Amino acid sequence: MPRPASKVSQIRIDTAEPGVPDRGAGLVRLRLDLGYDGTEFSGWARQPGLRTVQGELESALATVLRLEQPPSLTVAGRTDAGVHARGQVAHLDVAHESSSLITGKVSVQGDEAQRLPRDQRGPMGGAELAGARLVRSLNGVLPADIVVAAVSRAPAGFDARFSALGRRYSYRVADGWPDPLRRRDTLAYPHPLDLDAMNAAAETLLGEHDFAAFCRRREGATTVRSLLAFDWTRDDAGVAVARVEADAFCHSMVRSLVGALLAVGDGRRDVAWLRSLLAATRRESSVTVVAPHGLTLEEVRYPDDEQLASRADQTRRRRDESGHRRRRRELTAADGLAKMPEGRVG
Repeated sequence: MPRPASKVSQIRIDTAEPGVPDRGAGLVRLRLDLGYDGTEFSGWARQPGLRTVQGELESALATVLRLEQPPSLTVAGRTDAGVHARGQVAHLDVAHESSSLITGKVSVQGDEAQRLPRDQRGPMGGAELAGARLVRSLNGVLPADIVVAAVSRAPAGFDARFSALGRRYSYRVADGWPDPLRRRDTLAYPHPLDLDAMNAAAETLLGEHDFAAFCRRREGATTVRSLLAFDWTRDDAGVAVARVEADAFCHSMVRSLVGALLAVGDGRRDVAWLRSLLAATRRESSVTVVAPHGLTLEEVRYPDDEQLASRADQTRRRRDESGHRRRRRELTAADGLAKMPEGRVG
Protein backbone atom coordinates (compact mmCIF):
# COMPACT_ATOMS: atom_id res chain seq x y z
CA MET A 1 0.00 0.00 0.00
CA PRO A 2 1.48 3.42 -0.93
CA ARG A 3 2.44 5.72 1.93
CA PRO A 4 0.04 8.63 2.59
CA ALA A 5 1.17 12.05 1.43
CA SER A 6 3.05 13.91 4.15
CA LYS A 7 2.06 17.39 5.29
CA VAL A 8 5.55 18.36 4.19
CA SER A 9 4.35 18.42 0.59
CA GLN A 10 1.93 21.25 1.44
CA ILE A 11 4.74 23.67 2.31
CA ARG A 12 5.80 26.09 -0.44
CA ILE A 13 9.49 25.58 -1.13
CA ASP A 14 12.11 27.41 -3.19
CA THR A 15 14.69 24.86 -4.35
CA ALA A 16 17.03 27.31 -6.01
CA GLU A 17 19.57 27.03 -3.18
CA PRO A 18 22.77 25.48 -4.58
CA GLY A 19 23.72 22.15 -3.05
CA VAL A 20 25.81 19.12 -3.73
CA PRO A 21 26.44 18.11 -7.34
CA ASP A 22 24.56 15.05 -8.54
CA ARG A 23 25.90 11.76 -7.16
CA GLY A 24 24.74 9.87 -10.21
CA ALA A 25 21.17 9.11 -11.29
CA GLY A 26 20.09 12.54 -10.01
CA LEU A 27 20.94 11.85 -6.37
CA VAL A 28 21.70 14.41 -3.69
CA ARG A 29 23.45 13.66 -0.38
CA LEU A 30 21.79 14.90 2.81
CA ARG A 31 23.43 15.34 6.21
CA LEU A 32 21.43 14.63 9.37
CA ASP A 33 22.44 15.83 12.84
CA LEU A 34 20.63 14.03 15.63
CA GLY A 35 20.58 12.83 19.21
CA TYR A 36 18.87 9.98 21.05
CA ASP A 37 18.35 8.32 24.40
CA GLY A 38 19.72 4.84 23.76
CA THR A 39 18.06 3.15 26.74
CA GLU A 40 15.30 1.41 24.82
CA PHE A 41 17.27 0.73 21.64
CA SER A 42 19.22 -2.37 20.60
CA GLY A 43 21.94 -0.09 19.27
CA TRP A 44 22.19 2.01 16.13
CA ALA A 45 22.35 -0.67 13.44
CA ARG A 46 19.18 -2.05 11.88
CA GLN A 47 18.40 -5.59 13.10
CA PRO A 48 15.40 -7.77 12.18
CA GLY A 49 12.79 -7.86 14.93
CA LEU A 50 14.63 -5.38 17.18
CA ARG A 51 14.06 -1.69 17.89
CA THR A 52 17.09 0.27 16.65
CA VAL A 53 17.86 3.91 16.01
CA GLN A 54 18.63 3.29 12.35
CA GLY A 55 15.42 1.34 11.86
CA GLU A 56 13.24 4.03 13.44
CA LEU A 57 14.96 6.87 11.61
CA GLU A 58 14.88 5.19 8.19
CA SER A 59 11.18 4.43 8.64
CA ALA A 60 10.46 8.07 9.56
CA LEU A 61 12.45 9.33 6.57
CA ALA A 62 10.48 7.03 4.26
CA THR A 63 7.25 8.52 5.59
CA VAL A 64 8.34 12.15 5.35
CA LEU A 65 9.98 11.72 1.94
CA ARG A 66 7.11 9.50 0.69
CA LEU A 67 9.46 6.71 -0.37
CA GLU A 68 8.27 3.22 -1.21
CA GLN A 69 11.25 1.70 0.61
CA PRO A 70 13.18 3.11 3.59
CA PRO A 71 16.46 4.81 2.58
CA SER A 72 19.85 3.50 3.71
CA LEU A 73 21.72 5.63 6.26
CA THR A 74 25.48 5.83 6.78
CA VAL A 75 26.41 6.93 10.29
CA ALA A 76 29.51 8.43 11.89
CA GLY A 77 29.40 6.17 14.97
CA ARG A 78 27.55 2.84 15.22
CA THR A 79 26.61 3.01 18.90
CA ASP A 80 25.90 -0.18 20.88
CA ALA A 81 22.68 -1.07 22.69
CA GLY A 82 22.00 1.36 25.54
CA VAL A 83 24.53 4.00 24.38
CA HIS A 84 23.24 7.56 23.93
CA ALA A 85 24.11 10.28 21.43
CA ARG A 86 23.95 14.05 21.55
CA GLY A 87 26.02 14.77 18.43
CA GLN A 88 25.45 11.88 16.02
CA VAL A 89 25.81 12.52 12.28
CA ALA A 90 24.46 10.45 9.38
CA HIS A 91 23.99 10.82 5.64
CA LEU A 92 21.73 9.41 2.96
CA ASP A 93 21.42 9.83 -0.81
CA VAL A 94 18.01 10.77 -2.20
CA ALA A 95 16.52 11.84 -5.52
CA HIS A 96 16.29 15.56 -6.27
CA GLU A 97 12.53 15.65 -5.86
CA SER A 98 12.82 14.18 -2.37
CA SER A 99 15.75 16.36 -1.31
CA SER A 100 13.81 19.52 -2.16
CA LEU A 101 11.28 18.64 0.53
CA ILE A 102 14.02 18.67 3.10
CA THR A 103 16.48 21.33 2.02
CA GLY A 104 14.43 23.92 0.19
CA LYS A 105 13.92 27.36 1.69
CA VAL A 106 10.74 27.97 3.66
CA SER A 107 9.42 31.48 4.04
CA VAL A 108 8.59 32.50 7.61
CA GLN A 109 6.82 35.78 8.36
CA GLY A 110 5.20 37.69 11.21
CA ASP A 111 5.44 36.65 14.86
CA GLU A 112 7.19 33.38 13.98
CA ALA A 113 9.98 35.29 12.24
CA GLN A 114 10.37 37.68 15.18
CA ARG A 115 11.14 34.73 17.45
CA LEU A 116 14.17 33.84 15.31
CA PRO A 117 17.72 35.12 15.93
CA ARG A 118 18.37 38.40 14.10
CA ASP A 119 20.90 36.82 11.74
CA GLN A 120 18.14 34.49 10.44
CA ARG A 121 15.56 37.20 9.74
CA GLY A 122 15.00 38.32 6.19
CA PRO A 123 13.83 41.62 4.65
CA MET A 124 10.70 43.22 6.09
CA GLY A 125 10.96 41.15 9.27
CA GLY A 126 10.55 37.80 7.49
CA ALA A 127 13.00 34.93 7.36
CA GLU A 128 13.98 31.99 5.22
CA LEU A 129 14.84 28.77 6.99
CA ALA A 130 16.46 25.92 5.05
CA GLY A 131 14.31 22.97 6.00
CA ALA A 132 13.38 24.08 9.54
CA ARG A 133 9.68 23.21 9.22
CA LEU A 134 10.58 19.97 7.53
CA VAL A 135 12.83 18.95 10.39
CA ARG A 136 9.84 19.65 12.62
CA SER A 137 7.72 17.32 10.47
CA LEU A 138 10.35 14.58 10.74
CA ASN A 139 10.45 14.92 14.52
CA GLY A 140 6.68 14.69 14.54
CA VAL A 141 6.96 11.20 13.02
CA LEU A 142 9.86 9.98 15.15
CA PRO A 143 9.47 8.55 18.68
CA ALA A 144 10.31 10.90 21.55
CA ASP A 145 13.69 9.28 22.25
CA ILE A 146 15.13 10.39 18.87
CA VAL A 147 15.42 14.05 17.88
CA VAL A 148 16.77 15.33 14.56
CA ALA A 149 18.38 18.73 15.09
CA ALA A 150 19.13 19.57 11.45
CA VAL A 151 18.91 18.25 7.90
CA SER A 152 20.95 19.92 5.17
CA ARG A 153 22.47 19.28 1.79
CA ALA A 154 25.94 17.89 2.37
CA PRO A 155 28.94 19.61 0.78
CA ALA A 156 30.65 17.81 -2.08
CA GLY A 157 32.79 14.92 -0.86
CA PHE A 158 31.04 14.59 2.51
CA ASP A 159 30.84 11.10 4.04
CA ALA A 160 29.45 10.91 7.58
CA ARG A 161 31.73 8.00 8.45
CA PHE A 162 34.94 8.41 6.47
CA SER A 163 35.21 12.21 6.34
CA ALA A 164 35.26 12.53 10.14
CA LEU A 165 38.42 13.76 11.85
CA GLY A 166 37.35 12.51 15.26
CA ARG A 167 34.55 11.27 17.50
CA ARG A 168 34.24 12.53 21.07
CA TYR A 169 32.44 10.54 23.77
CA SER A 170 31.74 11.19 27.42
CA TYR A 171 31.26 8.61 30.17
CA ARG A 172 29.67 9.48 33.53
CA VAL A 173 30.55 7.65 36.76
CA ALA A 174 29.06 8.41 40.19
CA ASP A 175 31.44 7.09 42.85
CA GLY A 176 29.37 8.72 45.61
CA TRP A 177 25.62 8.56 46.14
CA PRO A 178 24.11 8.55 42.62
CA ASP A 179 21.39 10.94 41.50
CA PRO A 180 18.32 8.76 40.80
CA LEU A 181 17.23 11.20 38.10
CA ARG A 182 20.45 10.49 36.16
CA ARG A 183 20.34 6.70 36.47
CA ARG A 184 19.81 6.28 32.71
CA ASP A 185 23.08 8.02 31.76
CA THR A 186 25.37 7.58 34.79
CA LEU A 187 27.14 4.49 36.11
CA ALA A 188 26.87 3.98 39.88
CA TYR A 189 30.31 2.82 41.06
CA PRO A 190 30.81 1.36 44.56
CA HIS A 191 34.42 2.50 45.13
CA PRO A 192 35.98 6.00 45.42
CA LEU A 193 38.09 7.00 42.42
CA ASP A 194 41.45 8.77 42.29
CA LEU A 195 41.12 10.98 39.21
CA ASP A 196 44.76 12.12 39.38
CA ALA A 197 45.93 8.51 39.03
CA MET A 198 43.42 7.91 36.25
CA ASN A 199 44.56 10.95 34.28
CA ALA A 200 48.22 9.98 34.63
CA ALA A 201 47.40 6.50 33.37
CA ALA A 202 45.19 7.76 30.53
CA GLU A 203 48.01 9.94 29.21
CA THR A 204 50.11 6.84 28.47
CA LEU A 205 47.47 5.65 26.00
CA LEU A 206 47.43 8.79 23.83
CA GLY A 207 48.63 8.55 20.24
CA GLU A 208 48.41 5.85 17.59
CA HIS A 209 48.45 2.28 18.93
CA ASP A 210 46.98 -1.12 18.25
CA PHE A 211 44.13 -1.20 20.77
CA ALA A 212 43.41 -4.91 20.21
CA ALA A 213 43.29 -5.53 24.00
CA PHE A 214 40.35 -3.12 24.26
CA CYS A 215 38.35 -4.17 21.21
CA ARG A 216 35.94 -6.93 20.34
CA ARG A 217 37.52 -8.58 17.36
CA ARG A 218 35.89 -8.35 13.92
CA GLU A 219 37.21 -10.43 11.05
CA GLY A 220 39.36 -8.36 8.69
CA ALA A 221 38.99 -5.13 10.71
CA THR A 222 41.96 -3.20 12.05
CA THR A 223 42.24 -2.22 15.72
CA VAL A 224 44.85 0.50 15.11
CA ARG A 225 43.46 3.84 16.26
CA SER A 226 44.73 7.32 17.18
CA LEU A 227 43.57 8.27 20.67
CA LEU A 228 43.45 12.07 20.60
CA ALA A 229 42.19 12.85 24.10
CA PHE A 230 41.42 10.91 27.27
CA ASP A 231 40.94 12.71 30.58
CA TRP A 232 38.72 12.79 33.66
CA THR A 233 37.11 15.71 35.50
CA ARG A 234 34.34 16.09 38.07
CA ASP A 235 31.20 18.06 37.26
CA ASP A 236 29.39 20.37 39.70
CA ALA A 237 27.64 17.37 41.27
CA GLY A 238 30.93 15.56 41.85
CA VAL A 239 30.32 12.98 39.11
CA ALA A 240 33.48 11.73 37.38
CA VAL A 241 33.20 12.42 33.64
CA ALA A 242 35.57 10.96 31.06
CA ARG A 243 36.29 12.72 27.78
CA VAL A 244 37.47 10.26 25.15
CA GLU A 245 38.26 11.29 21.58
CA ALA A 246 39.85 9.33 18.73
CA ASP A 247 39.90 9.36 14.96
CA ALA A 248 37.60 6.34 15.22
CA PHE A 249 36.76 3.61 17.73
CA CYS A 250 36.51 -0.14 17.27
CA HIS A 251 33.76 -2.22 18.86
CA SER A 252 33.57 -1.81 22.69
CA MET A 253 36.78 0.25 22.74
CA VAL A 254 35.50 3.27 24.71
CA ARG A 255 33.78 1.16 27.38
CA SER A 256 36.89 -1.04 27.70
CA LEU A 257 39.15 2.00 28.10
CA VAL A 258 36.84 3.35 30.80
CA GLY A 259 36.76 -0.05 32.53
CA ALA A 260 40.57 -0.22 32.57
CA LEU A 261 40.85 3.29 34.03
CA LEU A 262 38.30 2.52 36.75
CA ALA A 263 40.55 -0.37 37.83
CA VAL A 264 43.43 2.10 38.12
CA GLY A 265 41.28 4.70 39.87
CA ASP A 266 40.13 2.34 42.62
CA GLY A 267 43.65 0.97 43.19
CA ARG A 268 43.25 -2.55 41.80
CA ARG A 269 45.65 -1.94 38.89
CA ASP A 270 48.61 0.30 38.16
CA VAL A 271 49.95 2.25 35.18
CA ALA A 272 52.42 -0.49 34.23
CA TRP A 273 49.55 -2.97 33.80
CA LEU A 274 47.66 -0.50 31.61
CA ARG A 275 50.69 0.20 29.44
CA SER A 276 51.35 -3.53 29.00
CA LEU A 277 47.95 -3.95 27.40
CA LEU A 278 49.15 -2.05 24.32
CA ALA A 279 51.43 -4.98 23.48
CA ALA A 280 48.50 -7.40 23.31
CA THR A 281 47.41 -8.71 19.91
CA ARG A 282 43.92 -9.77 20.96
CA ARG A 283 41.22 -8.84 23.43
CA GLU A 284 42.43 -8.93 27.06
CA SER A 285 40.00 -10.70 29.42
CA SER A 286 41.30 -8.75 32.44
CA VAL A 287 39.77 -5.55 31.04
CA THR A 288 36.18 -4.96 32.13
CA VAL A 289 33.73 -3.59 29.56
CA VAL A 290 31.60 -1.18 31.59
CA ALA A 291 27.83 -0.84 31.19
CA PRO A 292 26.67 1.07 28.09
CA HIS A 293 24.27 3.53 29.72
CA GLY A 294 27.00 5.86 31.01
CA LEU A 295 28.30 6.48 27.48
CA THR A 296 27.23 9.33 25.17
CA LEU A 297 28.50 10.29 21.70
CA GLU A 298 28.94 14.04 22.14
CA GLU A 299 30.45 15.28 18.88
CA VAL A 300 31.76 14.28 15.47
CA ARG A 301 34.37 16.65 13.99
CA TYR A 302 34.88 17.23 10.26
CA PRO A 303 37.45 19.22 8.26
CA ASP A 304 36.64 22.26 6.15
CA ASP A 305 34.42 21.54 3.15
CA GLU A 306 37.25 21.56 0.62
CA GLN A 307 39.05 18.81 2.57
CA LEU A 308 36.10 16.43 3.05
CA ALA A 309 36.76 14.24 0.00
CA SER A 310 40.50 13.90 0.60
CA ARG A 311 39.89 13.06 4.26
CA ALA A 312 37.44 10.29 3.27
CA ASP A 313 39.96 8.86 0.78
CA GLN A 314 42.74 9.00 3.37
CA THR A 315 40.63 7.21 5.98
CA ARG A 316 39.62 4.42 3.60
CA ARG A 317 43.23 3.97 2.49
CA ARG A 318 44.54 3.78 6.08
CA ARG A 319 41.88 1.26 7.09
CA ASP A 320 42.71 -0.93 4.10
CA GLU A 321 46.46 -0.78 4.72
CA SER A 322 46.09 -1.49 8.45
CA GLY A 323 43.78 -4.39 7.73
CA HIS A 324 46.27 -5.89 5.25
CA ARG A 325 49.13 -5.55 7.77
CA ARG A 326 47.08 -7.22 10.50
CA ARG A 327 46.11 -10.12 8.24
CA ARG A 328 49.77 -10.60 7.24
CA ARG A 329 50.80 -10.76 10.92
CA GLU A 330 48.07 -13.29 11.66
CA LEU A 331 49.02 -15.46 8.68
CA THR A 332 52.71 -15.31 9.65
CA ALA A 333 51.90 -16.33 13.23
CA ALA A 334 49.66 -19.17 12.06
CA ASP A 335 52.36 -20.38 9.67
CA GLY A 336 54.89 -20.34 12.50
CA LEU A 337 52.65 -22.45 14.74
CA ALA A 338 52.06 -24.93 11.95
CA LYS A 339 55.84 -25.42 11.58
CA MET A 340 56.49 -26.01 15.31
CA PRO A 341 57.59 -29.55 16.28
CA GLU A 342 54.86 -31.60 17.91
CA GLY A 343 54.65 -31.04 21.67
CA ARG A 344 55.85 -27.41 21.57
CA VAL A 345 52.56 -25.73 20.60
CA GLY A 346 51.33 -23.36 23.32
